[in-house]
Order: sequence, then C-alpha cells, then structure tokens
Amino acid sequence: MPRLAKELTALDVKRLQHPGKGRNVTFNVGGVAGLVLQITPSGGRTWLLRVQVGAKRREIGLGGYPDVTLAMARDRARDAKDKIRSGIDPVEDRKAAKAALVAAQHRGLSFAEAVERYLATKLEAFRNPKHRQQWRNTLNSYALPDLGPMLVQDIGTQDVLRVLEPLWQSKTETASRLRGRIEAVLSWATVAGHRAGDNPARWAGNLKELLPAPSKVAKVGNQPAVQIDDAPRWFAALRQREGMGARALEFAALTAARSQEVRGALWDEIDFEAGLWIVPAVRMKMEREHRVPLTPDAVALLNALPRFADNPQVFPAARGGELSDMTLSAAMKRLHQADVDAGGTGFVDRVSKRPAVPHGLRSTFRDWVAERTDYPGDMAEVALAHRMASAVEASYRRGDMVEKRRAMMVAWAEFLKSRTGDSRAPGER
Repeated sequence: MPRLAKELTALDVKRLQHPGKGRNVTFNVGGVAGLVLQITPSGGRTWLLRVQVGAKRREIGLGGYPDVTLAMARDRARDAKDKIRSGIDPVEDRKAAKAALVAAQHRGLSFAEAVERYLATKLEAFRNPKHRQQWRNTLNSYALPDLGPMLVQDIGTQDVLRVLEPLWQSKTETASRLRGRIEAVLSWATVAGHRAGDNPARWAGNLKELLPAPSKVAKVGNQPAVQIDDAPRWFAALRQREGMGARALEFAALTAARSQEVRGALWDEIDFEAGLWIVPAVRMKMEREHRVPLTPDAVALLNALPRFADNPQVFPAARGGELSDMTLSAAMKRLHQADVDAGGTGFVDRVSKRPAVPHGLRSTFRDWVAERTDYPGDMAEVALAHRMASAVEASYRRGDMVEKRRAMMVAWAEFLKSRTGDSRAPGER
C-alpha cells in the first residue's frame, strides 16, 4: 500500500519555500492522493494533480496559489478524480469546453452589436435625420439596457416582453414602435446567420397573444396640459428655476413649439435681426420649414444663454449634444411637485387630472387663443405647425402670417407674465 503524504494545513502550505536552486520543486500536501504544490525558483506557486487517466499519466493543473486555496485545490482534485472514475479525461474535457466557448463567442453576436451593424446599413435609407436619431434613441433608451448584452440567438419572446410591458400601457405608441424596431434588428440578425428560428419580437401569432392591441390600450388623445388659469403661476415658478432644462422649457412655452424642435434648435437657425427662429423642414413633424416669430422675452432668454464654440445647440446637454426629452419632462415634474409640497394643487390637466407634461403646453396655448382672445383659430394652427384640416384651405393659405402671429405671441407672453409680479427679462434675473 503506497505511503500517504502528511496532510498539511493552510499555514504549512503558506510556509513552503523553494530551496533557492535547481528547477521547480513539488510538495505533497496530503488530503487527496497525488495533489502537490509546485513552486518555481521565482516563487510562483501552482496546484497540480498527478494521476493515472486510462493508459496515460497526467499532471492536471488546478490553478495558482493563493487564488486557489488549499481547501479549494483539494475540492478540485476530488472532482477531477470523480470524472476519471466516470471514464472522463478532465484534461480533454476542459479542452472541449474551451473550444466550445471559443466557437460560441465567434458565432455569437450581442444584441447591442447587432443594433450597430443593422443601423450602419439601414439608417441611410431614412432621408429625415430626425427619424434616424429617433430609431437610435428608442433602442438605446429602452432595449439596450436589458437586451444589449444578450446574444441574439438567446433572445426569446419573454425577453422582448420584459422590455415592452413596462411601456405598453403608459407609452403605447413608443412601445409599439420599439417592438417593430427590435423585430427589424432580429430579422437582420437571422438573415445574417447570427440566429435561427422565429422572430421573438413578431406581433402576429406571437406578441399579439400576450399584449393588448395598441389601439385598445391608449387611443391618441390630448397630453396633460397646464390649465389656462394656472399658466401664469406655472410660468412664474418656472422662471425661478435654474438650469438648461428650465430655460428650454421656458422657450418652448414662449414659442408654443414641440419639445424636439426646441431641444434640437441650433444657433444658426436664429435670425436675431429679423426676430425669427427658422426651423428647417428636416426637423419638423410635417416636414415643412416653420418660421417662429420671437417675442422680446424669447430674444432676451436667448441672449442670456451661454454659447459654446464646439457645440451649435442652443440648449446643449451638460455632456454635449442636445438635451434629452426626459430633461424637460423632469423639469415639469419638479415644478408640479414643488407646488404640491408648498401646499398648492400642483399643475394638472383639467380633464384627466394628470400632472401636465411639456407637450401639453401647446394645448394650453391653443385653449388660451380660443377662450381668451379674438385671434383666428387658423392662425393658432399655423403657430403650432399643424397640418390644415382642409386641403382646399391649405391651398389658399400659402403665407404663414408671421407678423400677425408675432403680435399673438407677444400677447401670449404677456399673459404668461400676468399676475406674477415678474416683468423681468431672463437676462435680468
């Protein structure tokens, strides 16, 4: 019967030293037959298991010391011996596992990588830069946090559902577009050979059975708007706020423009001499150039803003580029909550009773024109850059009434400042 090695303790192992000359030396540590600690002349330490595997004598590496402790080395040695007794060569088994992993990594493509490759080939098909940016932003904001690290061949219906469900009720239109964009990316990945089988983001016969139809969830309706009587109080509170988000929101209120138009505004679109903000067609929802008359308050606001040589944005984000939609939404939420905390009622929509959102400011403006002024409704529609309801009316209405609209926007600005005791221009605050 072979002699059993003395079972060393962890402290014994720590004290083992190379004699200082010669080649690598090994020390039997006991506990598992054949388990040794190999020490190099330079002091490197490695666990080895000397064992017979079939007709071959093997030295199986079990890791380096001290990352692999004595107890861990003994456990690994016992596991290796269990495999050998089951007819498995641990060395060959390890090689096969490593080869399979390498093959999977070469074959696999993460969803984040698939998005980049798909967009690189498809985005140029969109002639409107705004649409290209919307595609990327939607996927970056909602899909990549969950799906980004996953390999495309591993993504299933439940994974897509996990992304869509939180948005399906509250942001139905966004969620529906997101689903289509995920489907497009995964469809590309299938054709490119990175995945096989049905598309887990497909609607018909798939997600349709798990999610209510978008038309049943949220019909397109009015966005929650600040009530007309609350608008001056809201505007006064807004002007007390610091930050680029607050200034962008103030500019949106003064111009009745859409959030994306304000956030994307560039300095070369501003004609200070003419008092105009000319939004190019590529940035407009209706894909037509839109001229916005700038009131003295709007001009003063712009003049008070900092300009950066390396950023053409009128309302730049802190890290460059344009502000996110969430920045303006967050500013609105803070205004509402601050009013509630101060004992007020907040700023809620008259019908839905939901807190007002940035896009609702356009409804507030439209209601003000209809209920508190004698300005024509079609002039307000032009100011909002809406498509004319009647094609005949649109064909006759070739001009944009910019100077008439200027008087209307001045009156709107004065209304917002009314009963606030704040007649100061932004640059004077």
